Amino acid sequence: MTHELFGAAFALLASGVAGIIAHELSHALALSTLGVSYRIDWAPARDDGLLSMVFFGKLASVTPQAFPATRAPLRLKIASMMPLTLLLPLAGIPLGVLPDPFATGNLTLQVALIGWMACAIPSPQDFSVLWYARCVVRRQKNETA
Repeated sequence: MTHELFGAAFALLASGVAGIIAHELSHALALSTLGVSYRIDWAPARDDGLLSMVFFGKLASVTPQAFPATRAPLRLKIASMMPLTLLLPLAGIPLGVLPDPFATGNLTLQVALIGWMACAIPSPQDFSVLWYARCVVRRQKNETA
């Protein structure tokens, strides 16, 4: 039982780290594909400590740098919701193509999957970009002007 709990804790940590990286890279991939230049900051500096960063701060962020002239808000909206694509491999479960990992009784696999799915949820900042993409574009244009 103890080995299983340690395995599950490690699986949660590993899937969380991999999921965060995949989450940010999904934003970057979408922006790159849509012709928007961007910058990725991994573990941005904070002055209130590592634990505060892990629990309350950003572990990484993707910041658009320059927007193309046309359809910039739509491109930002698409990129902001791209982490949802991390759930696509799981679409095979209800379709019967993949076995249900929660029916196997494998705690390590289940916890790893939960960690991965948690990273697929868009952050509050992602939702802010979704709803206020025009403001982001307008602010960027004012800063570069």
